[in-house]
Amino acid sequence: MALLRILAPGIAVFTAVFCAASVCSTACPQSLQNNGLGSPAEKPQQTQSKPPTPAASSPQEELQKAIDDAANDRAALVRNLEAYLQKYPETPQKPQIYRALVEASLQVRDPARATDYAERIVALTPEDISTTLLAIQLLERNGDDAGLLRAANYSSRVLASVEHSSSADKSPRQSPEEWQNEKKRDLMSILLLRGRLEMRLQDMAAAQKDFEASYASLPSAGPAEKLGEIAELKKDLTRAIAEYARAFALADAASGGANRREIRQKLGNVWRLSHGSEDGLGDFLLRTYDDVTHAAVGAGARKNASAREPYEFTLRKAPDGTPFPLANTKGMILVVNFWATWCGPCRAMEPHFEHVAAEFQDARAVLFLAADCDEDEALVPPYLKDENPKTTVVYADGLDRLLAVRSFPTVIVLDREGKIAYRGEGFDPDSVEKDLREAIRRTLGTASAKQ
Repeated sequence: MALLRILAPGIAVFTAVFCAASVCSTACPQSLQNNGLGSPAEKPQQTQSKPPTPAASSPQEELQKAIDDAANDRAALVRNLEAYLQKYPETPQKPQIYRALVEASLQVRDPARATDYAERIVALTPEDISTTLLAIQLLERNGDDAGLLRAANYSSRVLASVEHSSSADKSPRQSPEEWQNEKKRDLMSILLLRGRLEMRLQDMAAAQKDFEASYASLPSAGPAEKLGEIAELKKDLTRAIAEYARAFALADAASGGANRREIRQKLGNVWRLSHGSEDGLGDFLLRTYDDVTHAAVGAGARKNASAREPYEFTLRKAPDGTPFPLANTKGMILVVNFWATWCGPCRAMEPHFEHVAAEFQDARAVLFLAADCDEDEALVPPYLKDENPKTTVVYADGLDRLLAVRSFPTVIVLDREGKIAYRGEGFDPDSVEKDLREAIRRTLGTASAKQ
């Protein structure tokens, strides 16, 4: 699930939720048809009210009449669909009708009615995460304390769904790392949302706990700002300053300029209360920015950050992490296969790579390396145990970045000077060994000619 698409504030996202669920459209009759209500035939645009439709003889025909008579008048559609539900309260198309009523109610600026029908959908289909999130946001925006409490309970339901989600359910187009990062974003978002509700309900202890868990899942400005607000309410000015400074450093100046100005104002107020003036605030912000940037980059991405050519890299052998300085390979020809555990073609490529490596095992001037590019290195040891590759396996540690590796597998041959002599992205199983073998021999021949 991608909750961040849904958790953005504003009425526009409410409609976007239903566009994603194939409910929203520019013309309401067509929207309903897309959800199984009404006939699939496209209706022409009307410039005046339609003449009365003959009496319907079945519930389906009456539903079609209710849709047709409303034309593009959303207020009329709400009246017609509610009248239909009064007549047929147990219609099997109730969920689709409720969705259309939510959409139409939002478009006629009736959030109370939209909230009511969104909650009805949640009651009918509690597994519908997108509608549950919509109900939460509507209740957060418009609900009383009872509504906020229901929204908090809905948030707990969504949180449990995210926490129990498994990579087995991910899209085949997603890598495990991408799925894991998306899950972290989802956890951050739903914990932040529940924390806001708890804060509105004056449960500051629960709110603080959720904001801290949100920040731990993925450091971001939202939970940091809220933690600053709670600290300020508690008169803990030192923590309030630290949290607001983190929020300011993490805020997106491009897309969240107004919010960043608000955070800066809160930070300035608390700093003045604590220090009497804003003297020293600039230096403190710079230090905080350095700290959160250092933490956000992550240890893996920082490895070899200053290296500008291959021989400056120190890689690590997998899985134990033994240092593997490429400076010790200077003057050799390096054949590097960049791969990842989640990459199916990489698994298929490995036997070909090993076969070619075996052919050159007596050539001391040629070294074959399999460079793992997984973000989550915990995936690597079990993979190596299962696959038992024959070539030396190392962690890429930024070498993929230097060599602009964008897809897997990618095989690169570096000559004795560390320059790229051959680059193959993907592979043809019928020709990969021949192409790689020729590239190595060609590079060896060039090197011999220079000597």
